[in-house]
Order: sequence, then structure tokens, then C-alpha cells
Amino acid sequence: MQIELIPQIKNTTYGNFFLIAGPCAIEGEEMALQIAEKITRITDRLRIPYIFKGSFKKANRSRIDSFTGIGDEKALKILQKVSSTFAVPTLTDIHQVGDAFMASEYVDVLQIPAFLVRQTDLVVAAAQTGKVVNLKKGQFMSPESMKHAVQKVLDCGNPQAIITDRGTMFGYQDMIVDFRGIPTMKKYAPVVLDVTHSLQQPNQDSGVTGGRPEMIETIARAGVVNNVDGLFIETHFDPKNAKSDGANMLHLDLLDKLLTRLTAIRQTINQF
Repeated sequence: MQIELIPQIKNTTYGNFFLIAGPCAIEGEEMALQIAEKITRITDRLRIPYIFKGSFKKANRSRIDSFTGIGDEKALKILQKVSSTFAVPTLTDIHQVGDAFMASEYVDVLQIPAFLVRQTDLVVAAAQTGKVVNLKKGQFMSPESMKHAVQKVLDCGNPQAIITDRGTMFGYQDMIVDFRGIPTMKKYAPVVLDVTHSLQQPNQDSGVTGGRPEMIETIARAGVVNNVDGLFIETHFDPKNAKSDGANMLHLDLLDKLLTRLTAIRQTINQF
């Protein structure tokens, strides 16, 4: 997979990591456009290839009263508007076979959630749309096992696969990132480090996932030093009131300084 082949992606010739970033879920048009505008401005200045991320619906919820979305078509049309307004590619995750074709009409990258990456029918449906497929490594899977998920995409005649590491379960309520897996998975496809989900603290008694956002820069720096191809960061201008995954998201106001430092690190690494 060559990242520069993703429709509308920019800044691919400057040696930077690429960035997948945006809110966990699409909560409305105004919030999505506000977040996309700020990230686009930052990434254009720093010459970072950028893909806007937003879930059109959230199917994997701890409780039945958790936020799941504003309506499938409504959210997908907002993603489409983000793309046309800011000339950036967009990404959303899918959860059922029927989601694949529907979402592919609106976005450039289809993401397979970590808990579903072994679901052959879902991976095949995504691959058959011809879109780029972002395969999130299951929290329960080894880096080596991701070659089989990638091969499912390739076997459908689609060469456009990406792997995203979102951490590995450590006990019941914590995640770790094993950086030994990065060079392994890079043998199969470009590798993205999902910084914010790697800092989740799942399975809380409240039914609301916790997180450690104060560690975002630590994990991101380590990923850049270890030559990840891309970073995945969920961000929001009001994480405390975000409707999904607020506990581990980066405040949007902190993104500029973070990316500035990370690009400086990447420039240093590139010299070696």
C-alpha cells in the first residue's frame, strides 16, 4: 500500500509520518467541521499527510444507553462534507457487512475495528469496495497474526491495506504497546500507532471506558522514534463532554504543539 495513492491526501513528499485524526464519533456537522478545519490548518503548515477520522456510528458499547450515533446517513454525509470542504480524505469504521458498501459511497478509508478484524466476511466486504482498508490489530492478537488479516484484503484483489496497532490487553483494565511488533507488522503493510486507544482503560465498573491522556505524548514519541508510518489520534475541543471515548482523547488545543514536536523528532530520525 502506497499512502500517496489515497485520494486527496497531501504532503506525501516531505518524509513525515501520516496522521489519522478527528473525533471518536460524529456528533454533528458543526463540531466535525470545527475539528477538521483546525487539524487541516496544522497539518498543512507542518506538511503532514492527513486523513480525517470520525465514526458514523458506534456499535461496540458497554451499555445500552451509551451514545451510538446521530443517524447513519446523516453522519456519513457530514464526513463527505468534511472531505469536500477541506480537500482531505476521510475514514470511518464499519461493523457489519452491510455497512461496507454504504460507507464506501461517502469515505475514502474503511476501518475494521479491533474486535472484528478476524471476521472474514466483514474484511472481505470492505476489501471488495476497492477502498483503502485500515485493519486494527485485535487487542488479543499477536503482530504476526495480522499478516492473515492483510492477506484477506490482498486475496480480494485489493492491495490497499493498512495495519493499526491500538495496544494489547494487559490484565482486565489496561493496555500496553509492544513496540517489538512494529517492524514485524511493517513486513505486511504500512503500520499506524493508535496513540489514544492504546491508553484506554477498559472494563470499568461504571461501564464507561477510562483512559490516561497524559501519556499521549510519551506513546506518540516512542512510535515516531520506532518508525511507524502513521499516527492515529482522537481529538476533541471538549473531551470531557464528548459523547464517546472522551477519557482518552487529546484536547484539540494541545494538538499543534504535540505535532510540532513529533515532526521535529521524525526529521531527526530521518537523518539516520
